[in-house]
Amino acid sequence: MSDAAPLALTIGEPASIAGEITLRAWAAAQTDKSIAPFVALADGDWLKAQGQQLRFPVPIKTVTAADSAAGEFYGALPVLPVELASAPELGRPDPANATAVLRSIDEAVRLTRLGATSAVVTNPIHKATMYAGGFRFPGHTEYLAELCTPASAVMMLVIEGLRVVPVTVHLPLAKAVAMVSGDAIVSAARATHDALVRDFAIAHPRLAVAALNPHAGEGGALGHEETDIIAPAIAKLQAQGINASGPYPADTLFHARARERYDAVLCMYHDQALIPLKTLDFAGGVNVTLGLPIVRTSPDHGTALDIAGQGKADPTSLIAALRLASEMARKRAQG
Repeated sequence: MSDAAPLALTIGEPASIAGEITLRAWAAAQTDKSIAPFVALADGDWLKAQGQQLRFPVPIKTVTAADSAAGEFYGALPVLPVELASAPELGRPDPANATAVLRSIDEAVRLTRLGATSAVVTNPIHKATMYAGGFRFPGHTEYLAELCTPASAVMMLVIEGLRVVPVTVHLPLAKAVAMVSGDAIVSAARATHDALVRDFAIAHPRLAVAALNPHAGEGGALGHEETDIIAPAIAKLQAQGINASGPYPADTLFHARARERYDAVLCMYHDQALIPLKTLDFAGGVNVTLGLPIVRTSPDHGTALDIAGQGKADPTSLIAALRLASEMARKRAQG
């Protein structure tokens, strides 16, 4: 992979805020050199129409290959064309465009695996619309794992000063509890450890592992998962040379002093990880997929259909995702 290879930014849901935050992220990157040049795999006419509606005109430059994108980036937003089937009506997703959304993701992954682009940054998709268009995966993370087979994708959420990894992800809570296992904890911890070394340049990562039950089960009075599942998994990780500790009660794991004691925390279910992170920095969260042969980041928010086209979208999370992808890709190239 060349250091000059641009990032690949997917189209996301065309009826959402994806177009607006793409335009605003490009504008921010003109002066923020911590963001590598990127190429949008999108419909150029759609982006132009977004800029006109928002009164935020951005010059669009159609390119035929990713390697020409970096040279165009500081004069115009380079676009590798992905044509939409129908003109989007903002706020009203159309399943007819699901194929283009998927094609954008597929091409971003293909280019990045070839080294033509350095990382994949995905704009938010509207899952219900994707399902109506034939998509059969719970979300981006699972689909990217399929595209990069063999791979075991693990989701990490990142803000300044906190990285969280949910061991179980998009499951009803009752099912998530049942899916907590020693193997799942060990697998997530290994992927997290390896990513912290390779992509975050942390030579000796410290992993904290959250308990499942209140007060870490209180010695079995409030549950046995800590003694029967989580503690043995931690012992296994320690035997493999991974600096993992816990299980810690989740209600004491996220205050400022506690966060100084670890580089990432493994949580047992989705909301245990995301509630503290989004409380600390709702706008700045970044979703990172670990365990893939490529770098992938994404803004940690949804499609915000209710404000699409109104000039109210906050690009902070996409900018943070682009910045983090730039940093991770650079470290992979150097390592």
